Amino acid sequence: MEVENIKVDAFVPAKKAQKRSAANTQDTQMQVDEATGIEGLVAGTTQASAPPRAKRIKSELRKVSVPPHRFSSLKEHWMKIFTPVVEHMKLQIRFNMKARQVELRVGPETPDIANLQKGADFVKAFLCGFEVDDALALLRLEDLFVETFEIKDVKTLRGDHQSRAIGRLAGKGGRTKFTIENVTKTRIVLADSKIHILGSYQNIQLARRAICNLILGSPPSKVYGNLRSVASRLSERM
Repeated sequence: MEVENIKVDAFVPAKKAQKRSAANTQDTQMQVDEATGIEGLVAGTTQASAPPRAKRIKSELRKVSVPPHRFSSLKEHWMKIFTPVVEHMKLQIRFNMKARQVELRVGPETPDIANLQKGADFVKAFLCGFEVDDALALLRLEDLFVETFEIKDVKTLRGDHQSRAIGRLAGKGGRTKFTIENVTKTRIVLADSKIHILGSYQNIQLARRAICNLILGSPPSKVYGNLRSVASRLSERM
């Protein structure tokens, strides 16, 4: 009797379950294939893949605001900025006249999405006041940064005291600034009370320490001596 109760119809649901599992494997395979193209944020259906693609396009845009005093210099050096960004970085760049912003976008020929951030850093460095040739180092070399700080971050100075501090940083004919740049292998821009430093992380720290000492009132000769000793120690380690 027990053998007669076993029927073939009892195995039909098992076949249906197999069909479902096959459909599920197809969905997961599609998810894996889609994820490689669209940053892994896509579901199994093609309708769900549309919104992440729109998000991706938005994230591939950088906007850099142009300060009023750099507008004319940007127009003058536009081709020097445009050429490396388009030809070497393979990015798309334009200047939005209404918003007064430089806009960079990833193009179809862009080899690496990291080029977008490099291009934005290059444009920012130029707008901070660096020469185009100095700012180009951000595209050519790795691990370069631009650090910005103000005199009031080091010490609160007002009126003539602040003017004298800026004078100590620049030196006669810019001699002090050039010395710090040559010893630390950085580039420095003094924009009123703001100071921009372009270089590697270690070198930026060296230059910043020297600038802070000058702001606090140390004589330039003492700052030069400290810089040279630290720089010689670093070169020995390297």
